[in-house]
Amino acid sequence: MIIREYRENDLPDMIAIWNEVVEEGNAFPQENPFCCREEAASFFASQNRTAVADDDGKVAGLYILHPNNIGRCGHIANASYAVASSERGRGIGKALVLDSLSAAKALGFRILQYNAVVSTNLIARKLYQDLGFTSLGTIPGGFRRKDGSYEDIVPYFRTCI
Repeated sequence: MIIREYRENDLPDMIAIWNEVVEEGNAFPQENPFCCREEAASFFASQNRTAVADDDGKVAGLYILHPNNIGRCGHIANASYAVASSERGRGIGKALVLDSLSAAKALGFRILQYNAVVSTNLIARKLYQDLGFTSLGTIPGGFRRKDGSYEDIVPYFRTCI
């Protein structure tokens, strides 16, 4: 498996993976999946980096990387990760996070920050902690689930490598 910049022909797989995570409703803030290829293409192209986990020609996961803020806080990046449910548990998330840290540094970012890790996303939280991210505390009720209930979120940060 390699992590590489996405290509136009990756879009159908990327859309399917992204929309799967959005539809699951327990990780991403987006409420609506991409409606069409054009919407997704514009979104992915607008990022500082969009990369995929290429497993022998099959897209198994992806990430987006962009500034978390502007101006005096523009040196802080933010990223989101999506792994196909059929590919989870194989270390793809770890590979994506490590690549995003390296890419963030190459793009001039000093810090990578996650604003809204859902507290019950224990696999992601363990991964971030294992990779040296620091929790910034808990925001009670910061994430609204599909059923309308609220769940805590935990921001994390780490310097770029």
